[in-house]
Amino acid sequence: SRRAALDCRGQPLGHLDLGAVVDRPGGPVRHRVHQGGGGRVAVRGTPSASVALADLARRAWLGWDLPAGEPPGLEEMKKRRAAVLDIGLPHLVAVRDDKVMGYAYASNWRPRPAYKFSVEDSIYIDKDAVGQGVGKALLPVLIEQCAALGKKQMVAVIGDSAQTPSIRLHAACGFRMVGTLENIGFKFGRWLDSVLMQRAL
Repeated sequence: SRRAALDCRGQPLGHLDLGAVVDRPGGPVRHRVHQGGGGRVAVRGTPSASVALADLARRAWLGWDLPAGEPPGLEEMKKRRAAVLDIGLPHLVAVRDDKVMGYAYASNWRPRPAYKFSVEDSIYIDKDAVGQGVGKALLPVLIEQCAALGKKQMVAVIGDSAQTPSIRLHAACGFRMVGTLENIGFKFGRWLDSVLMQRAL
């Protein structure tokens, strides 16, 4: 079956094919098609995108304020993806013309049972695709899937107050600012904040 899909502001995006959300090879994958500024973006599960995800993560690490250290390689990305899927949370990829433009996933906010209804979102967009609607295609699907799993709160930890595109994206999707950890990290010769945003599911 099929029903209308809405973006963060409740505007029609395209279509959402209903069915089981299975992010493993051979399984049905629910996906959404979004018409953004750079063309159509399909959001779907990530059954075979580990190589592309590793490349995107490497480029993101080199250009963005992600944690210091070595950029994650293919095996590390496979491990991270498996860890998300093993606890039953969504791991999504945005594709345009068969190229991965970004990905998003949810993880447990804290490991203790008291926080079992709360998740943290992580979203990464190819730097060349920022402002083209990729984030607005990914984040609503992630929110919807986590809500369908019975989660009640989603938290975003944004790696610096200067990450205005991410802050604006989350605000457009119903997140509110709940705090800022000032000068909590250090990378590329400067101190970084962590911006905390939250929304109910």
